[in-house]
Amino acid sequence: MRVMTPRRLLAAFALFLSGCVNAPQTYPSLAKRPVESAPVAEVAPPPAPAPADAALSAEIARHVAQADKGAAAFDAAYAKADRAVSAARGAPVSSDAWVAAQVAISALESARNDSVSALASLDTLYVTRTNAVADGKAAGGLEDIDAARAAALALVDQQNDRIDAMKARLPQP
Repeated sequence: MRVMTPRRLLAAFALFLSGCVNAPQTYPSLAKRPVESAPVAEVAPPPAPAPADAALSAEIARHVAQADKGAAAFDAAYAKADRAVSAARGAPVSSDAWVAAQVAISALESARNDSVSALASLDTLYVTRTNAVADGKAAGGLEDIDAARAAALALVDQQNDRIDAMKARLPQP
């Protein structure tokens, strides 16, 4: 076994310390640079939104009417589905009452087809119009489409919530 003598220890220590000695480095100043003192440019306000043209307004109105038609059909079918689900409460899965409730829920989902279709059409119209505005082929109308789309989305979300609540009342297989 080798014993570390003070002479060897001193040599090893000198080698270790030599790794810490480097050429002096100059670090960048932390003072403010001229570009950091430059005035900030004012951002121009966005241009006022242009209203939709007559053809676009008519198309938006058609989609809104379609969504409203789907909402009316959904509301009419909801009462029937609600009665069927109430009758199937506590019934075992695959019983006649449970199957009747599932069929009523399916009819309810079909009744809202116009609302979902109108939302999809408004989404497509929004994308198409956005591209046309970006390409300079059209001007305005995006705010009108977005407002109609937001209303249709709220309607479809409400329908989804009502259907989900109805499904939760039935036993699941």
